[in-house]
Amino acid sequence: MTRLKTRTRALRTLAAPFTVAAPTGARIRTRLRLSPQDADVLWQVGRHLGSHYRADLAARVRIGTVSAKETRRTERKKALTAVSSSRWAGAMTRRSEDQYQLAMRTLRAEVVSLARTVKVIRNRLAVPCGQRAGRISGYPTRSERTAKQGRLHVLTARLDAARNRLESGHPTIVLGGRRLLGTRHDLDHTGLTEHEWRRRWDAARVFLTADGESGVPYGNYTIAVDPTDGSVSLVLPLPLRHLANSPRGRYRLACTVAFSHRREEWLDRVTANRAVRYDITFDARRGRQYLDASWSTPAVPQPAPEDLAGERLLGVDLNANHLAACVIDGHGNPIGNPHTIPLDLSGSTTTRDGRLRAAITELIRHARQHGCAGIAIENLAFTDARTTGRETMGRGRRGKAFRRTVAGIPTGRFRDRIAGMSHHAGLVVIAVDPAYTSRWGGRHWHAALSRQTTHSRATRHHAASLVIARRAHGHGARRRPGVTRARTEDRAGRATGQTGSRAMGARIAKGPPRTPRTTPMGKTRQRHGGTPATQASRTVREAAGQHTSGIGESGRRRPINQERSRPIDAPDADS
Repeated sequence: MTRLKTRTRALRTLAAPFTVAAPTGARIRTRLRLSPQDADVLWQVGRHLGSHYRADLAARVRIGTVSAKETRRTERKKALTAVSSSRWAGAMTRRSEDQYQLAMRTLRAEVVSLARTVKVIRNRLAVPCGQRAGRISGYPTRSERTAKQGRLHVLTARLDAARNRLESGHPTIVLGGRRLLGTRHDLDHTGLTEHEWRRRWDAARVFLTADGESGVPYGNYTIAVDPTDGSVSLVLPLPLRHLANSPRGRYRLACTVAFSHRREEWLDRVTANRAVRYDITFDARRGRQYLDASWSTPAVPQPAPEDLAGERLLGVDLNANHLAACVIDGHGNPIGNPHTIPLDLSGSTTTRDGRLRAAITELIRHARQHGCAGIAIENLAFTDARTTGRETMGRGRRGKAFRRTVAGIPTGRFRDRIAGMSHHAGLVVIAVDPAYTSRWGGRHWHAALSRQTTHSRATRHHAASLVIARRAHGHGARRRPGVTRARTEDRAGRATGQTGSRAMGARIAKGPPRTPRTTPMGKTRQRHGGTPATQASRTVREAAGQHTSGIGESGRRRPINQERSRPIDAPDADS
């Protein structure tokens, strides 16, 4: 007899759940209702400082990748002080260094992304058309193969150029945005005039950022906000000191400001003269000006996932058009009905961000309503999918639509937003490995949730959210076999007896452990063909080692194994 060999694919190792760190800073915003004169003065100051900031950033890029002592920051700051002030110069040099480091991190990510794409295309080109070599399939048609060869040359050239920039330490930085720069060559399609585009371009390149200083009045000397009357004043650069209307070369705005969101925290800092950073930004589309206040917060230690053993958790599955949520208790059992929160991610950036915040607010409200101690999410990034998605995520119109859906899911923004908002709500965010959550949730929990749900229809996404929450507690995805929902005395531990972490207290032992040779506690029933008294006497005879007969599943009597029928506490024959 020939035994067929089946190839099984090894499962990937699941990473341990971890607690998402709390935000280390805060940022609030209010609108500046400027008079025409104030707006003109701020515009002149912003453009003047912006031109010198761009020159300093170009000088920093030319220096390249060097140590912090070799960036010549002192020389650059001295040159900027002559055309602005000492504090403005310090803010510009610090901003240049931060922008340079960000550009280098982005360039490294671009090199990794292009290298992955080039590798995938080369592997597929090595396989003839319509054939397959292992897990790599060649392109189905010669026309597609020819197009991919041309694309490979383009990507290889981009990869070589990116690697050269990375090795030399000279990244390309476009202050104002590469996308806005590209619209200059297609104004007819965007519906903008040259004057409107120029206004947006200049507004994106102004520099009005003042770093905070501890010990100075109101935490910032360059841009000061008086908490008593809400007045705003700023230091003018040396070439624009003739515009000053206050002593010491300062200009005081005619309008006043008032922060509403997190006002108490802001007041505590400015009254104690602790550092607060201010940014003045221009929105050329709406014709508005805004004042942002930001400060750093001390790091707060977060509880580990093991510390939340026994607490309720809200599992969340992020999808393209909705959030699926499910609440579980400390044993991994679902509580109540699954919850669905619509999530429309169309529109502008601010519109999408507002809708995402509204959805997270609904999640937090649902978690508080059920007394949850935290929220469990997937540690998603879609790095591989966004890098090689065109080669591995389907072809044609359907594959393109699917890739667009994956690219539109705001995984990073969702993680950052829910971490900050949950921290202020007193909830802990736990990130888990996203592997197999949808697959195992649909296999082990979809049917059970559908039977349990009374007001809404459970989906595979709800089952995935349940698996996410169970994984945050250290439980496995499978339900314990042999325990049904009808038995109320088993509900406390019906879902925990398989792969839970003993250190987290996930397993609850009630009675002797289950083995194939013991009868489950509380699940005995009368045997066929006898009263309870007859069955009791039969059990005594079986314990004494006598052979009896029982009725099998087919209805025929069969001998009962002496070793199997012996109770767990019965003595051995030798004793």
